[in-house]
Amino acid sequence: MRCVIARFPFDLTKSGVLESMKGVKPEQVTGESVIIGRRTYPVKQVGQVITRQDRRDFSAGEVLRAMSQLGFTCRGLPQAAAPARVLNPLEQASAMLGAPAAV
Repeated sequence: MRCVIARFPFDLTKSGVLESMKGVKPEQVTGESVIIGRRTYPVKQVGQVITRQDRRDFSAGEVLRAMSQLGFTCRGLPQAAAPARVLNPLEQASAMLGAPAAV
């Protein structure tokens, strides 16, 4: 498949990507990721290995788009949990005492 990453055209195949990533130790994933084989790699690491370009030269979206078109499983940014609501002292004391009994 022909794709453009960092304004350069690349002819990528699924088997070619698997071969390129063979023996590459995955870095810690903190953002978008791609599952290649049984390993999960950060998108920027995959892009750097398959294009041989600096990570600053391409976006994660370009690599995600190419990898998903090749049939690899891609994961976006992990969703952050909503922050817990902070109770004021009166609400906290009420919660500790429990709900009032129904009359």
